Amino acid sequence: QVQLVESGGGLVQTGDSLRLSCAPSGRTFSSYAMGWFRQAPGKEREFVASIPMSGGGTNYADSVKGRFIISRDNAKKTLYLQMNSLEPQDTAVYYCAASLWRWKSEPDYWGQGTQVTVSS
Repeated sequence: QVQLVESGGGLVQTGDSLRLSCAPSGRTFSSYAMGWFRQAPGKEREFVASIPMSGGGTNYADSVKGRFIISRDNAKKTLYLQMNSLEPQDTAVYYCAASLWRWKSEPDYWGQGTQVTVSS
């Protein structure tokens, strides 16, 4: 069983930056492809970004491409999401997700989420 704990959310203004972190516990972090999803009020949860076990070959939703950067530090067992040039439409609860060995559209494990609010 893997428990995912997100941190780093908060209230920021348009154009600001924010970095989210996700620290899994339990099994070996490096065995999991990791990713981020988000859910805005009244909307379905949507994919944001993913990164494979090795760290190469990242993938992004078109809405965040060029503004967000997903990365991981396997030595520190931590996943990151650097969010730049934030916009009000980025306001959502952000969820960390993990898939054993390779990324899946329906990940194996989910975190509890961290709120990101971008004011205009």
